[in-house]
Amino acid sequence: MSKNLQNRRQLRPVDLAREHGLSTQAIRNYEAAGILPDAERTPHGYRTYTPLQAHALRAFLALVPGYGHQMAASIMQAINRDATEDALTLIDESHAQLLDDRHTLRAVEAALRDLSPEPQERGDTFVGPLARRLGIRPATLRKWERAGLVQPRRDPQTDYRVYSAADVRDARLVHQLRRGGYLLEQIAPLIAQVRSAGGVAPLESMMRDWHARLSARGRAMLTGAAALDIYLGRRPDPVRRQAD
Repeated sequence: MSKNLQNRRQLRPVDLAREHGLSTQAIRNYEAAGILPDAERTPHGYRTYTPLQAHALRAFLALVPGYGHQMAASIMQAINRDATEDALTLIDESHAQLLDDRHTLRAVEAALRDLSPEPQERGDTFVGPLARRLGIRPATLRKWERAGLVQPRRDPQTDYRVYSAADVRDARLVHQLRRGGYLLEQIAPLIAQVRSAGGVAPLESMMRDWHARLSARGRAMLTGAAALDIYLGRRPDPVRRQAD
């Protein structure tokens, strides 16, 4: 935030907007959504902001790259309704998700190191049990089948889908890559490569990119948390505010 804005007690929506290359309507929308604390009004009904709103906007925009727009909005909304503990819980959950994604990446790398079925994957299974094992809906498995990512055979008597151990391996790999943010059309050639046992070299660049994106997300979370801490430090104490 520029020193000019910090030193001014009253700010217009356009002052906040120019600082970040936004429109004044975006500033009003953020206020209406509870992302910014409520502005005061002049006798003529015009909004007047203070450096507090400017810090709130800066915190929100800093949170978005690491936490996503919706989560950043939820964090700011919780703080602005004096539910700081709720906001901190959301932050903790986001960091837990990042850690889980790192575990997922390691699981993908482990799966690629050994493309044979896991020892516990003995015999065939059906769509329901496999969906439950992966924590997805049966419809998702059928969607992957239509995309050619899994290729279960059909039981000749019941016409049920039957997944072999290799099919389960493919489904596990698809599930892990989807959690990594990859699209079905990006995954298809990788699954084909796995099936052909032609090696995992084409996957190495994807793994490096995935590592880089997780690291960038972690750094962005730190940057957002730092801006949020500044905003929290400038907010009036809710107990004292109620007493006043």
